[in-house]
Amino acid sequence: MDPRRPSSAALAERIRALGLSLGFQQVGITDADLELAAARLERWVAAGHHGTLDYMVRHGTKRWRPAELVPGTVRVISVRMDYWPEAAEHAWRQLGDPTAAYVSRYALGRDYHKLLRQRLQRLADLLAAEIGPFGYRVFTDSAPVLEKPLAEKAGLGWIGKHSNLINTKAGSYFFLGEIYTDLELPIDTPATAHCGRCTRCIAACPTAAIVEPYVVDARRCISYHTIELDGPIPVEFRAAMGNRVYGCDDCQLVCPWNKFARLSAEPDFRARHALDRAGLLELWAWSEAEFLQKTEGSAIRRIGWRRWRRNLAVALGNALASGTVVEALAAHAEDPDPLIAEHVCWALDRQRQRLQPAGGGASG
Repeated sequence: MDPRRPSSAALAERIRALGLSLGFQQVGITDADLELAAARLERWVAAGHHGTLDYMVRHGTKRWRPAELVPGTVRVISVRMDYWPEAAEHAWRQLGDPTAAYVSRYALGRDYHKLLRQRLQRLADLLAAEIGPFGYRVFTDSAPVLEKPLAEKAGLGWIGKHSNLINTKAGSYFFLGEIYTDLELPIDTPATAHCGRCTRCIAACPTAAIVEPYVVDARRCISYHTIELDGPIPVEFRAAMGNRVYGCDDCQLVCPWNKFARLSAEPDFRARHALDRAGLLELWAWSEAEFLQKTEGSAIRRIGWRRWRRNLAVALGNALASGTVVEALAAHAEDPDPLIAEHVCWALDRQRQRLQPAGGGASG
């Protein structure tokens, strides 16, 4: 045994202390047994709920057997970091404004992947400086890792009926990250569920994507349609999208546990380019160059220009009917990209139908 290394219990406490000093709100430790989560994942995939998320079926058993992904792994250090940048009332106001664009609050600031990976790497570096080299690898939504089941086992929260992790003292507005390691550490007590009979998230979902408690059908989910889906958004879900142009927070906004959510202290998670209060026509007026410049370092950049325009077109179709909106859309009705053009034409039809006087129409 390396004489520099403290006892496993003392080492676990040191890891927690270092994690908190680096800006994580909680650090938990669990083992690498994910067989129960694997069974749930297999049922979800077999039902087709993953849609086009093919990465959920790649990598075989590496997703739920950490030691196959990182040989030597016996423990997982799981962390969470708050991201909510504002009072929840502001989010509701933006959703309720028919001229506004709603961006999921996790994406208003800097892309969290890089920030969390850097902090996790710093945690590993500090630990190695104290105890000597050890085996590890850091992750933040960047590999076949079952983040939420691991966090649940590590005591960070439970997976709620909307499939997000919930903490009794902090709600659900936080990011997760992991360190797979060969350190033999004592494990924490898994979190227990506290949703009870509450079904607010299920009732609030605009597209009824929570098809049963704890089961989300991605093919109905607005976050899936606006972020993951590369092709046309199914017509049957467009009106329900409202003004949501990147992601959706509704199931979390109505969760009673988020009354305990805390605003993030991280400057990088603050809204950039006023995206927390932007108008639809304002964003529609962006050129592709402006989009690339204003989403640099943002999670929004990953969807690309065409999906951004597609989403905005749908939201403009749902916007307050006005000649100004029609004019803005009509200028792009023959967009050279068929995906954008198709959604613009849908939006134009929807706007024009609502602008017609009651009982109007062509006279013979």
